[in-house]
Amino acid sequence: MGEVEFQEAPERWTALLPSYADMGFALGGGETLGIQGHDRHATEAYDELPGVEYDVDGIRELNDDGVDKEVFYEMAADIHFMEPNQLINWYGWSEADVADIESATGPFLGNFIRRRSDDWHDYRYYDLYEAFELLAEVFRERERYEAFVDLHDEMLATIDERLPPAEARPAAMLVYPADEPPTEFYPYRFDDGGVSTKQWRDLGLTDALVASDVGHYMGDGGTVDLETILEVDPDVLLVRGQEGVSESAFRESIIEPLQDDAAASEVTAIQEEAVYNGGYLDQGPIINFYQTELAAKDIYPDAFADATLFDRERVANIVTGGF
Repeated sequence: MGEVEFQEAPERWTALLPSYADMGFALGGGETLGIQGHDRHATEAYDELPGVEYDVDGIRELNDDGVDKEVFYEMAADIHFMEPNQLINWYGWSEADVADIESATGPFLGNFIRRRSDDWHDYRYYDLYEAFELLAEVFRERERYEAFVDLHDEMLATIDERLPPAEARPAAMLVYPADEPPTEFYPYRFDDGGVSTKQWRDLGLTDALVASDVGHYMGDGGTVDLETILEVDPDVLLVRGQEGVSESAFRESIIEPLQDDAAASEVTAIQEEAVYNGGYLDQGPIINFYQTELAAKDIYPDAFADATLFDRERVANIVTGGF
């Protein structure tokens, strides 16, 4: 996108992915004007922050059967925290469409950091805090950003102290059900550095797909069946696409059908009932704190059952400016 310059910090801004919506909120910028999917935004993470409110009612849904340019004119955002090439490659925009919105409203600033497997993304990726730092520059909130860096460093230090030795950590397989009840799955690698799988790397999990030839779902419709999962035989099975569902609903729709299947019931993770909700696809700093703590308690209950990996009050103070 070249250089993007600002006379002042933006007041009206929009994200597409919840990762950037979370970053902007964390920096004191309030709520995004729009989002790709409300059901993919882990706003329950904000409910745990004392004195912090998040108003979802005024946030536009940007992906109603495609991302409509007209909605961007109506939002009139000062800046769009999103990847223009994602709009072009996923939603049929042209470069001219991007230029029209830039000239009529505001510039684009973003990078598709969720995963690192798309053929069209042949330039630099950013990790979570690298992207977060760029947004902090836009909002002129360096101190808020550094306060989050300190909290993040403390969380990782606590994790390192409590993790079992490497040889005692499980091999996990991350999948997304292609049908219901689940019999076919899209397999995902989590060792590629994408933001959506940061918590699994930080928790020292081994990617069970690394030693297999199952590979990574590349958006071509490739799936694996239950027999293939048995062949991989992970210690832990992480199931995506269950955002916001209750534990009882997850058990009924995912765990019990797997236990009842002849092949799946032989998988180590299913026999040991080490089948867990894979969490949300997108996460900024606040949602990452929330998801990492939940994942740690699932994967390593002996080490993290009583752990608090992030101080809710400190996060709330950063968001509200009281830090």
